[in-house]
Amino acid sequence: MINKNISSRPEPLFLEPVGKDYLWGGQRLKTEYGKQLPQTPLAESWECSVHPDGLSTVRGGAYDGQTLQEVLRRHPEYVGTHPAREELLPGDALPILVKFIDARENLSVQVHPDDAYAREYEDGQRGKSEMWYVADAQEGARLVYGFNRELSYEELEESLRAGTVERYLQKVPVRRGDVFFVEAGTVHAIGAGILLVEVQESSNLTYRLYDYNRVDKDGKPRPLHIDKALQVAVRQGSPRPRQPMRVLRYRPGSASELLCRCGYFQVERYLLNTETTRALARVQVRENSFRLFVCLGGCGSICTEGGNIRNFFKGDTFFVPAGTQELKFHGKAQFLTVTC
Repeated sequence: MINKNISSRPEPLFLEPVGKDYLWGGQRLKTEYGKQLPQTPLAESWECSVHPDGLSTVRGGAYDGQTLQEVLRRHPEYVGTHPAREELLPGDALPILVKFIDARENLSVQVHPDDAYAREYEDGQRGKSEMWYVADAQEGARLVYGFNRELSYEELEESLRAGTVERYLQKVPVRRGDVFFVEAGTVHAIGAGILLVEVQESSNLTYRLYDYNRVDKDGKPRPLHIDKALQVAVRQGSPRPRQPMRVLRYRPGSASELLCRCGYFQVERYLLNTETTRALARVQVRENSFRLFVCLGGCGSICTEGGNIRNFFKGDTFFVPAGTQELKFHGKAQFLTVTC
């Protein structure tokens, strides 16, 4: 039943994440980002998710306690009319998933299928292309991005079954603020000491190629998916990833820069600083797409056209429905913003 007291003008939806306790995770999402989640270790927090493997919920406001999936199924207009909206799969409510990842140890070497393969061989699911924004990286941290040379099918298969694939992996040094677009089919791995935000298609399909011979909490080797990985992995040598050219655009009280634009999402870095100005930063959300804010640092407040004020802090994530009237921001903070 729809709450008749809900304003006809949608308000920002603050989201409660879902935690994942993968063995390679750490504690930084709790100690540095305020994630009050029970998992130990806390490897991932799914900040904005309508995926059945982890549904984020709304905190506060008219939809308090409801899953984001429930709200968006009731109000599909909140997602917008952007082209990606037309690509929603049956049962989908949102085409993206956004998470924090804290890698205390190396993640497994893995690959994701593209949409065509997932539709045909994974019961009509969505594939997975993704973008990483490095929020922090310890000195010497590296990640895996593709292969250092072209491999034949037979070479790759032999190295995977023998556990010697590391010799062919391209390892890339990582610094805070780096951006990487990982297209479906690219073999990759996040390295130890990296904390990042991942923006991806709404999918949880992962094929594990190599896992450093680790065992799970029950002492059993984690399963590999070599046969499927061989079908989808790009075997050509990958160009060394280059950082995108970034240009700050300034407005009163704020600045923004484009980090990534692809067929699935657009990601910007948004800097807020109204401490030295009387004017509040004004944000207009387009009719054709929602806008998601992930607070990487700082704090402040949002004032809606209806006069409601919500405070935000480092680690908060809030979903602003498409067509929301102008928002006014005050404070000093850094965000990633995501649209489609």
